[in-house]
Amino acid sequence: MQGTGQTVDVLVGGGGLAGLSLAVALRQALGSGFRVVVADPALDNAGRDMRASAIAAAARHLFETIGVWQRVAQEAQPILDMIVTDSKLGDVVRPVFLNFGGEIEEGEPFAHMIENAPLIAALTDKAREIGVELHAQAVTGFERDHGAIRVRLGKDNVIAARLLAAADGARSPIREQAGIASHGWSYGQSGIVTTIAHERDHNGRAEEHFLPAGPFAILPLKGKRSSIVWTEESGEADRLVALSDADFLAEVERRFGLHLGAIALAGPRRAYPLGLSIARSFMAERIALVGDAAHVIHPIAGQGLNMGLRDVAALAESIADAARLGLDPGSAAVLDRYQRWRRFDTMTMGVATDGLNRLFSNKSDVLRAVRDVGLGIVDRMPKLKSFFIREAAGLTGEVPKLLRGEAL
Repeated sequence: MQGTGQTVDVLVGGGGLAGLSLAVALRQALGSGFRVVVADPALDNAGRDMRASAIAAAARHLFETIGVWQRVAQEAQPILDMIVTDSKLGDVVRPVFLNFGGEIEEGEPFAHMIENAPLIAALTDKAREIGVELHAQAVTGFERDHGAIRVRLGKDNVIAARLLAAADGARSPIREQAGIASHGWSYGQSGIVTTIAHERDHNGRAEEHFLPAGPFAILPLKGKRSSIVWTEESGEADRLVALSDADFLAEVERRFGLHLGAIALAGPRRAYPLGLSIARSFMAERIALVGDAAHVIHPIAGQGLNMGLRDVAALAESIADAARLGLDPGSAAVLDRYQRWRRFDTMTMGVATDGLNRLFSNKSDVLRAVRDVGLGIVDRMPKLKSFFIREAAGLTGEVPKLLRGEAL
């Protein structure tokens, strides 16, 4: 593989939220002498992602610390309250079994909802401003060579890097070429994602309605809009997405209800297959996996992106600490520290979300009775509820500096 002769410190394959966040964090921490490249053909289309994400408090700290959140804060909706119901689709009344206050501390919401497009655009602009090199090309191959990894971009652009960070999604070509196996299973479910406008204000309330096919989440966006994340069996999800706008809206209304007044479609709809997948290793020689390339979990707890940003914070801190000591950022010692930091937490969250999905996505009246009793008990235990809120906010365990709001 012939190269251009240039060598960079870290090349990030993938320009989504995780990849761009890692690049910005590293460049900001280590300065102009530390060369960082992001490669992704989608960089030419920053508005490509029409989804919305729940940004937990810890992830928000990261974005604040790297100077990005300030650019999008006006477009972010704090989640001020959350309710959980459990019922059948045809039930006239959906009793609330669990109610969470939305603050981890006074004045600090445990999460915000924001659409991905403006957040990606803000990260891209920040990356350009601080000197991250952006290449609108895919990583198409790599080979190791004398203390570096030579990475091919597109057909003939080759860059030598000390570390290749794979942030190229659940079907990561980098992970596949590195020979890292990924273990898990499909749930036979798909998540339908769309945006709904409604007549009344949501007042920052998030709702999770557990239905036999899976959870139907209503997540507040700025203005009188909400993001819908709706789990169905995959065949049924495909049928629903293919309906006319009027028929699709009618199906949404059956689940959404009319407590916020009349509703209307306010965005495109897509269905994404759901499953559990965790890479056997988060590292290989001069390669680190982050985000969906390392793990994919069920969206039932809204933790998928936040898990990826925890990867970003841990890897950035591991690299920055090593680089300041003059050590190789792609060395096995650096990558092993990152893997030990992240793997147990990932496995724990994977098991938890898998268990929740199996417990709630079924038609068993017996299991429904058991889980409703459990939800009711949790609702009457303030300290336990507070722990769950801090866990959802990403503030438990060994929290990396960026997630605590501390600069690297």
